[in-house]
Amino acid sequence: MKASLECVERVNAHPDSRCWFVSWSPSGTLLASCGGDRAVRIWGKEGESWECKSVLSDGHQRTVRKVAWSPCGNYLASASFDATTCIWKKKNDDFECLTVLEGHENEVKCVAWAPSGNLLATCSRDKSVWIWEVDEEDEYECVSVVNSHTQDVKHVVWHPTQELLASASYDNKVCIYKEEDDDWECRATLEGHTSTVWSLSFDPEGQRLASCSDDRTVKVWKECTSGDVDGSPHGAWKCVCTLSGFHNRTIYDVAWDRLTGALATACGDDGVRIFKEDVTADPEQPVFYLSAHVPKAHSQDVNCVAWHPQEAGLLATCSDNGEIAIWKYQSEA
Repeated sequence: MKASLECVERVNAHPDSRCWFVSWSPSGTLLASCGGDRAVRIWGKEGESWECKSVLSDGHQRTVRKVAWSPCGNYLASASFDATTCIWKKKNDDFECLTVLEGHENEVKCVAWAPSGNLLATCSRDKSVWIWEVDEEDEYECVSVVNSHTQDVKHVVWHPTQELLASASYDNKVCIYKEEDDDWECRATLEGHTSTVWSLSFDPEGQRLASCSDDRTVKVWKECTSGDVDGSPHGAWKCVCTLSGFHNRTIYDVAWDRLTGALATACGDDGVRIFKEDVTADPEQPVFYLSAHVPKAHSQDVNCVAWHPQEAGLLATCSDNGEIAIWKYQSEA
């Protein structure tokens, strides 16, 4: 059987505006979306279709760019062009705005929770990455501001098991941060892309990091261990694979499925692509091949790809046309 990517449902999620991002709750029972209409929408499955359960419209004054669930699933963070991040607390079947995080000078582009749930990262057009600490009383305190990028910071993502943070920027670079003596600092800068880096995704084990860019490539980076033959210091990252020639325009998002190991991309050419790793290749020089491709997945730019955390091969995407699509990926038999 050949691999396939089949659309199982389309939802007009944010009418008359862009849908920028979608994020699954840890259980996979809810899907959060956000868009240019300044709203966050919460979707749940009713029978065979996805229905809107809540509209969180009173938190932001401008476009909501990213949403992220806490690891426990009881909190949702939303990052907005109004320079704030809202923390929403789940109360039964509804959400209330618990607090608003302020401090960035302008648009907040992304927000991400650490695997422990005790730390939150935000990044902004003001070129900074902020680390926030969360206490047991739901109080949020900024414990570190890192200015390692020279341009707009587009994306932040945490390592799946460690308190290690990565950021992507308009300056074409990826930075890796770690806490040192009660402060956060940049431990590695990954250079190789020739244009804006839009998004990042760690592999399921956290040993590799995928980055996607305006240069139409995906790069896979691997952390060097002390015994690496090329003499790279421990804690450094090197590019071990570049996927080029597959995309016709900017790649806006990349997502690594922790259940199947598949790599999905969202592209400005309206396409969704799934890549699989060639298991016969040398793991130090991995090879990825195009497993499935839907050229016109949406009628406009695809902004986000998000794998379901519990159901293998289920993928959500969203687009400039305000739409969410749910896909079922089946790999080769």
